[in-house]
Amino acid sequence: RQCPIFLNKEPLLKIPESTPLGSRFPLQSAQDLDVGLNGLQNYTLSANEYFHLHTRFRSHGPKYAELVLDKPLDREVQPEVNLTITAVDGGSPPKSGTAHIRVQVLDVNDHVPQFSRLVYRAQVPENSANGSLVATVTATDLDEGSNKAITYSLAQNPEVILQTFQIDPDTGEVRLRGALDFEVTETYDIDIQATDGGGLSAHSKVLVEVVDVNDNPPEVTVSSVSSPLPEDSPLQTVVALFSVRDRDIRVGGKITCFLKEDLPFAVKPTFRNSYSLVTDRRLDREDVSGYNITLVATDTGPPTLSSETVIEVLIADINDNPPVFQEDSYILTVRENNSPAVFIGKVHAEDLDLGENAQVTYSLLPPKSGDLSVFAYISINSDNGKLYALRTMDYEAIQDFQFVVKATDGGFVSLSSQVSVRVVVLDDNDNRPMILYPLQNGTLPCNDLVPRSAEAGYLVTKVVAVDRDSGQNSWLSYHLLKATDAGLFSVQQQNGEIRTLRPISERDPRMQKLIILVQDHGQPALSTTASLNILLVDGFSEPYLQFQDPFKHPTRVNPSTKYLVISLAVLSFLFLLSVAVIFIIHICQKIKYREKFTIQEHFYDDCNFPNNLVPGGASGSISQPCPYEMCSATGTGASEFRFLKRFMPNFPFPHGTGEVKTEAGSSLPPDSDRNRSQGPEGQARASDDYM
Repeated sequence: RQCPIFLNKEPLLKIPESTPLGSRFPLQSAQDLDVGLNGLQNYTLSANEYFHLHTRFRSHGPKYAELVLDKPLDREVQPEVNLTITAVDGGSPPKSGTAHIRVQVLDVNDHVPQFSRLVYRAQVPENSANGSLVATVTATDLDEGSNKAITYSLAQNPEVILQTFQIDPDTGEVRLRGALDFEVTETYDIDIQATDGGGLSAHSKVLVEVVDVNDNPPEVTVSSVSSPLPEDSPLQTVVALFSVRDRDIRVGGKITCFLKEDLPFAVKPTFRNSYSLVTDRRLDREDVSGYNITLVATDTGPPTLSSETVIEVLIADINDNPPVFQEDSYILTVRENNSPAVFIGKVHAEDLDLGENAQVTYSLLPPKSGDLSVFAYISINSDNGKLYALRTMDYEAIQDFQFVVKATDGGFVSLSSQVSVRVVVLDDNDNRPMILYPLQNGTLPCNDLVPRSAEAGYLVTKVVAVDRDSGQNSWLSYHLLKATDAGLFSVQQQNGEIRTLRPISERDPRMQKLIILVQDHGQPALSTTASLNILLVDGFSEPYLQFQDPFKHPTRVNPSTKYLVISLAVLSFLFLLSVAVIFIIHICQKIKYREKFTIQEHFYDDCNFPNNLVPGGASGSISQPCPYEMCSATGTGASEFRFLKRFMPNFPFPHGTGEVKTEAGSSLPPDSDRNRSQGPEGQARASDDYM
């Protein structure tokens, strides 16, 4: 709440004593910063006998008061009259302000200046420059001398008029002092005062009408903006509401609004001077995450003026993009004998969405029915897609395997994609060559027969070995490590074939022992040895008897095969035990059958063997029937197919001591005949087979 105040607290009025009754004297207006009912409402004057107060209105300012002379002045009776004027507002309670008026009664100057017009009118364009002439006022005084000289002034005017206009005190020319603005004030009511030399003054008004020109561009006012805007918003979705206004609407004409750039939006009029900004095409945050939309508003002039307003709209993400793997498929490698939980590689998927919608989680899909359980071999870090081998890989057990990785984003309705991953196990040289032939089972040695008539290059036998490794680690080479006569036999390095280097002589020992080294090409190379017994015979009619091993090398037992050997021994024992039980049952049945029937015993011709074929100091020949059948392939002595096959008639032996007598009187175990069978590549192969 503000109270009315007078800028001049003690105004001085000089009034000639000849002033006629009813003369009016305008007083300065009080200023009240309040408006409406709380603003200035009325003036009151202190009690006196000379004046009463008359309140008047201005079209452009507050009320002002005039003193009206009620009684002729007489300087000789009262040269000065003191009055108090009070300005009252309409507040509750009302507030007021006062000023003390001192009226000085002048001696006879009985003519006041007279204006040529009571009201002067002028029209001024709002873009007129400072100093432009607005109007010229003229006043005259019928007095003579100094009382006739007139001075013009802008007395009793509001501050806004004093800042906008000025008057020449001698000529009465009213000129612009400040800028005009039609949009702020359309008219001005200027109070002009003319004062003569005797202090008499008169007042006139100048009404100034401001002429509008098109000097204001259209104004855009944005009332609401929807930001961020979901990227899946349908067409014609309202993005913003705005209105336009041209302060020069009388001269500016129609306003046009449009977008400055080609964007997926459009301006749609709603009602007068109001518009809406709507979507015109589909939005995609992954292409454009936000827009600075420039609105252009243009009037029709003249001259044409325009303005621009920028509306910023952000595009909100929705989960409309699944994760995408960088590769169509992945091939990873891991070397066998790896450490558990070793890192083998990673998969990576990117999601074009934003925030939680772009957070990718990785997982392994369960394998199909019957497939390798991937969870037993592989684990994945769900956050970064790193893959780890859970167990030690064995190339000989599994060379490669495949599984599927699933990438899922974090959207409310999650999206996912899959990629196939193949893990290839790289081979290490961790397996020694394994001898397939000759058998190296720790029982009786494998013996091969070679006729003494064999020429150089005769194929004796072939060492067959395999390596469970792959590639270079499985390439095998064969070397003669040790032999009874190193100059008699050779081993083909590539295929393991054992051939004679020279013809066999009578001086060559009948029993030959070979040790073959089989080595792979890994780094480092692994090897194993094969022992082979070769018997030099004069012909295949001679039976082969076991001979003692001329080399006594301690056999290295691989600790890793210790338990395997034990297991095989137990299984073999159980098998032999089962066979023995079945055999005993069978014998018992035959004995019962023999008691019922008498079977005539048949004997075949004796087979005489040279005494020198009996090892270990035994001499003589077998006197009991021991028929053999000689089977050999036709051809030369270098034939690769020779074997001896025992011809065993299916007749029972005679009852007796169970021993076979020799010529020297020694005895051999029953059924001590040897069975010869074919080895690889058609070689002659002999093995001890006790019935």
